[in-house]
Amino acid sequence: MAQAGEWNEQMVTHQNAIFVCFGGLSNTGYITALAGMEAVRQLGLKKASMFCLAGLPAGIKSVAGKTSAARRVITVDGCPMNCARKVVEKAGFTVDKAITLATDLGVKKIPLHIDLDGEPKEPMSYVDPEDVKRATKAIVDAVEGA
Repeated sequence: MAQAGEWNEQMVTHQNAIFVCFGGLSNTGYITALAGMEAVRQLGLKKASMFCLAGLPAGIKSVAGKTSAARRVITVDGCPMNCARKVVEKAGFTVDKAITLATDLGVKKIPLHIDLDGEPKEPMSYVDPEDVKRATKAIVDAVEGA
C-alpha cells in the first residue's frame, strides 16, 4: 500500500480535478471555496474532488500524478487575476474549463478589509448565498460537460 504523498499510475483517483482559489481576502474567495465543496458533495468523490492548488508549485508528486490521471481539470477563480488557472498552467497542465466568478457570473468582488477601520462584520455576511448557488451550478455543469 502506498504511503501518504506517494503516487503510482495504478492508483484510482477522482475523474475530475477541481482547483479552487480560496482568496480569503474577498467575498469571491469564500464563494469559490463554498461552491467547490458543495459541487463535490453533489457530484460525489468518484466524479470530482478539490485538489491541492499549493501542491503543484510545491512539486508534490502525488498532486501532479493525480492531476495527470484526472480526465478533466477545472479551475475556479473569484476574480480576473485567475490565480488558480495560472498556477495550474504554470505547473504544465491544460485547464479544460476555467470559471471566473467576477466575469463569468457577474459576482461583485468585495474586499474584506473595507470595514477594518470600524467594526468589521462577520465574514459570511459578505457572501450572497445566491452567488454560492450559481457558482456551484457552474462547477457542476463544467464537470458534467454542460
